[in-house]
Amino acid sequence: MYDFIEGNIEKISPTHVVIENNGLGYLLAISIFTYEKIKPQKQVRVFVEQTFKVENQSPVAILLYGFSDPAEREMFRLLTSVSGVGNNTGILMLSSLDAEALSSAILNGNVGLLKSIKGIGEKTAHRIVLELRDKIGGKKLKAGATLMAPGVSDPINEALTALTVLGYNKAAAEKALLKISDNGKTALSVEELIRNSLKIL
Repeated sequence: MYDFIEGNIEKISPTHVVIENNGLGYLLAISIFTYEKIKPQKQVRVFVEQTFKVENQSPVAILLYGFSDPAEREMFRLLTSVSGVGNNTGILMLSSLDAEALSSAILNGNVGLLKSIKGIGEKTAHRIVLELRDKIGGKKLKAGATLMAPGVSDPINEALTALTVLGYNKAAAEKALLKISDNGKTALSVEELIRNSLKIL
C-alpha cells in the first residue's frame, strides 16, 4: 500500500500525472484542484489511494489516484465508501468542488449543490448526505493552500480537454468556456474555467 509518492513530474494533464521516482514512472489519476496545485512545481509529493480494477470478481489492474493533500484523499475515501459513488465519480466530484466545499455541502444537507455535479442524481446526493454527515461529524476538511494559477499558454484548450475527458460533450463544453471567458478576452486559469463551466453545463 502506498501512502505518498515523491518525485519529479514527467507528464501532467488536468486528469492525470506521471511522477518519476527512482527510475519508475507512476501514473495517477488526479482532480482539477490537485492539477492546479502541483502543475507549477517540478518535484512534488502526492498522497496516494490505491484501488483495484475488478473483472469477473478478480482484480485485473492496480489503479492509483493522487491528491495534493491528505484532506482531499480523505474526502475521496469517504465519497467512494457510499454505494453508487465509484472512483471516477469521486474524482469528478473533487474536480467540481474542493474537499472543504464538499464537506460543507454534506454537513448542511445541500442536496441541490451535490446534484449539480455530473453523474450525481437526487437519490445518490441524499445517500451521500445521509451516510457521510455523521462521519464528517462537523469537522471541517481543509483543502490546503490557495490554488496557484499555472502559466499555461492556452488554458481554454486545456480546460476543454479536461471537460471532454470528464465526459462532457465537446461542443457544449467549448460553448460554456467561450461564454465564461468572454470569447477568450478574460484571462482565467484552467481551474477557474473548469469550475465556472461546470456550473452551467
